[in-house]
Amino acid sequence: MNLPNALAWGRIVAAPLIFFLLVSRDLLGSIHPSWLDYFAGLLFVFAAITDFFDGMIARAFDQATKLGSILDPLADKLLTLAAFLGLAITGRANAWAVFIILGREFFITGLRVVAAAEGKTVAASALGKWKTGAQIAACIALIVDWFPYLGGAFLWLAVVMSIWSGYEYVRDYMSPD
Repeated sequence: MNLPNALAWGRIVAAPLIFFLLVSRDLLGSIHPSWLDYFAGLLFVFAAITDFFDGMIARAFDQATKLGSILDPLADKLLTLAAFLGLAITGRANAWAVFIILGREFFITGLRVVAAAEGKTVAASALGKWKTGAQIAACIALIVDWFPYLGGAFLWLAVVMSIWSGYEYVRDYMSPD
């Protein structure tokens, strides 16, 4: 176990906790909902930051592992799934936007598996990283519920970027080597 893998495990553990805080308000009735939002938002921010650092640490200190190559994208997908699904269930995120974003995430994950089986690598693009930034910004704004219009704008920007970067992944996969 190295630090990058531990950070990925931390995101995996944080995802269901974030989901729980967003959708289980009736079980936590004595705590004001805004505090639950702030805690979920803080936990999401912390988890999103670890995503940046685990990759940076793995590359800088030559700690990339096969386990890490599986854990990192799994942790990212679970974190995205937890936040967006929780936001959709609570009515703070448009269900169609969430469906498009999550559908794209699972499709591209499947495409990467197929590509790997064929000996191809479908690397993350710059647009994919910007898409992730828009998703993170949308989740934070919608979770803490301070700027619902800004969160909605980031959400739809993430939808557009998800579709566009998904197209780029498919195009890159289908292009001859």
